[in-house]
Amino acid sequence: MATHDAGGASRSDVDVVLACLAGYRAQDRAAVERLTADDFVFTSPQDDHIGKEEFFRRCFPTAGRFVEQRVLHAVPAGPGTVFLAYEYVLRDGERYRNVELSTVRDGRITETQVYFGGRFS
Repeated sequence: MATHDAGGASRSDVDVVLACLAGYRAQDRAAVERLTADDFVFTSPQDDHIGKEEFFRRCFPTAGRFVEQRVLHAVPAGPGTVFLAYEYVLRDGERYRNVELSTVRDGRITETQVYFGGRFS
């Protein structure tokens, strides 16, 4: 599904998710605020259905742990749903892969579920 950004340009749900990931990596809170709905919910093995403010307090500052992050797949997984797989390298050199399933409504992410992968060589 395509929505339009503030400038009127068309943006797909995949584009929204990738822009949010880029905002996280750049620690651009304003961009991520715009891309996540007010009722945004984030779930991971360490975070059980936390809201937007708790996400920004607990999870958003962690981007500094990564020295590299590479998107492996970013594809629609149904109407308003995006599957994202990525690989990242921590400061200690360890490499991991995670997947995320995000729900997008009206150009904003309403929910992200993160599934942690194990160490990858």
